[in-house]
Amino acid sequence: MAVAVLSSSISCSTTSIISLNHKHNRSKFSAFTLSLRFPLRPINLLHVCTPPHQEDSLSIDKSSLVVDETTAEDQLWAAACLRVRSFHQFDPDSFGVQDHKKHLAEREFEAMKERIAGKRKEFRTVACINATLPLSQISSVSEELCAECKFTDDGEDRVVVGTLDLNQCYRLPDEITGKKPEGVGGDFARAYLSNVCVAKELHRNGLGYKIVAKSKLVAQGWGISDLYVHVAFDNEPAKKLYMKSGFIFENDEPAWHARFLDRPRRTLLWIGLPGTKDL
Repeated sequence: MAVAVLSSSISCSTTSIISLNHKHNRSKFSAFTLSLRFPLRPINLLHVCTPPHQEDSLSIDKSSLVVDETTAEDQLWAAACLRVRSFHQFDPDSFGVQDHKKHLAEREFEAMKERIAGKRKEFRTVACINATLPLSQISSVSEELCAECKFTDDGEDRVVVGTLDLNQCYRLPDEITGKKPEGVGGDFARAYLSNVCVAKELHRNGLGYKIVAKSKLVAQGWGISDLYVHVAFDNEPAKKLYMKSGFIFENDEPAWHARFLDRPRRTLLWIGLPGTKDL
């Protein structure tokens, strides 16, 4: 199940070819020209998306599933590509669509590196948490997914099939702010999830639940006491995922605020995490 973030609340296209190797295959092109062809709102950290229901999603061998943090550039690039294909819809017949996809992936990839490296002053700490599977297990399911989201780890070809960001900060830009913890501690004991998504071909395998569960463990290790996530107001599948993970309702975004930002209205969900002494 895909759930949270990069762009508007829409499902993704089934056709795209994004370069595998960001170091060697990313061509130069004009962002200005692309903006004329594809009018865009700026990418936000946590727009919320749930792609359409998939009746025939593949059952996976979870013994080969790895869910963990990463700072490796090849894996970050694969995660950026998954976010683009999960949170954007493309007309495959549009002129320059492949360059447009590459531009979006480049932009998210660079932003991820900056956040993780601590170069964004509004974030204290950021972790990218990915779910990955061996390429051999899913190569027959989707050539597109394997081509776009592949990376190599210790000589093994793997594919990023789920991803999210864990952000330790007081608030996320343009989003309603959590209320807990009250008083001192809001800037270091509070964290937010963003960019939560799972490859549409692998929905209904519990991957969203697993990456959220991993994020809670990482957050506890940071000393986080209060974890938040913003969900589109009418995104019931996402709400079910988070509530299954223990989140509860805290607040709704004012309708005027969403209209001002020209994006779907949010609901803010919260979960309290055990202190490090309880781990």
